[in-house]
Amino acid sequence: MTSKLEQLKQFTTVVCDTGDLQAISRLRPVDATTNPSLLLKAAAIPAYAELLRNAVSASKGDVDLACDRFAVAVGCGILKVIPGRISTEVDARLSFDEDALWAKANQLIALYDQAGVSRDRVLIKLASTWEGIRTAERLEKAGIQTNLTLLFSFAQAQACADAGVFLISPFVGRIYDWYRKHTGLDYTGAEDPGVQSVTRIYNYYKANAIPTVVMGASFRTLSQIEELAGCDRLTISPDLLQTLADDHGPLARKLVPGTEGEARQPLSEAQFRWASNEDAMATEKLAEGIRQFARDQEKLEKVLAGR
Repeated sequence: MTSKLEQLKQFTTVVCDTGDLQAISRLRPVDATTNPSLLLKAAAIPAYAELLRNAVSASKGDVDLACDRFAVAVGCGILKVIPGRISTEVDARLSFDEDALWAKANQLIALYDQAGVSRDRVLIKLASTWEGIRTAERLEKAGIQTNLTLLFSFAQAQACADAGVFLISPFVGRIYDWYRKHTGLDYTGAEDPGVQSVTRIYNYYKANAIPTVVMGASFRTLSQIEELAGCDRLTISPDLLQTLADDHGPLARKLVPGTEGEARQPLSEAQFRWASNEDAMATEKLAEGIRQFARDQEKLEKVLAGR
């Protein structure tokens, strides 16, 4: 029997959640995603030393621009070994400023344009704040497709659908982490709250013919991936991808498009903010995720400033 990785590829687009070119070349995903934490790790890899030097020298002392150039350079390198798209993330510190998000997204796209990369191979990643979602709506209308990340709640998924974003990344593992910490339970299989969250979103999108792509992210266990087999896309770490590649047991499709999802319900800003306020897990994990990415962005800036 073929590996679980090859079986998964039959009904789900597999994405690699890393900036490690060697891992991507070995595991052969269709797409890849990066974020400030992954770029910080990439900056420590000797193979990226020249990219770091070039990003700094081309930015003439502008550390912010150097970070963007490094992110795009890593993205360009990854695009050489995958057939699909790269997701590149906007600075998390801008997550509540629409104008700043808009400007930064356009700067990243301009750098990809300068590198000869067409827009249909790039997704701009934004945190799923109200401001991030509104910025994504503007970008989509301007022909720049987006990936809304740090998504933990059904309300965020509803708002992203209303905005017409290209893709969302609900974070399975971080939802699981929160519930495990607060209940003391070690959830498995279909009882996993992260799995249940993505399943609900998937069913809602399919039942209402919402074209936004659902890409499960942030996995902790093989079981979580298996329970979401059939999701539009799954972005998976190299370690878990290798586990799938080494496992030759059967893998059944769990998610199938149908009509069992809830009826579509557009959200106003007030409804979105109230639903977010009522969801302690989503509120805490969104804030925590933004802080973590912001700190790693700052660390990356220090690395580049030191050069």
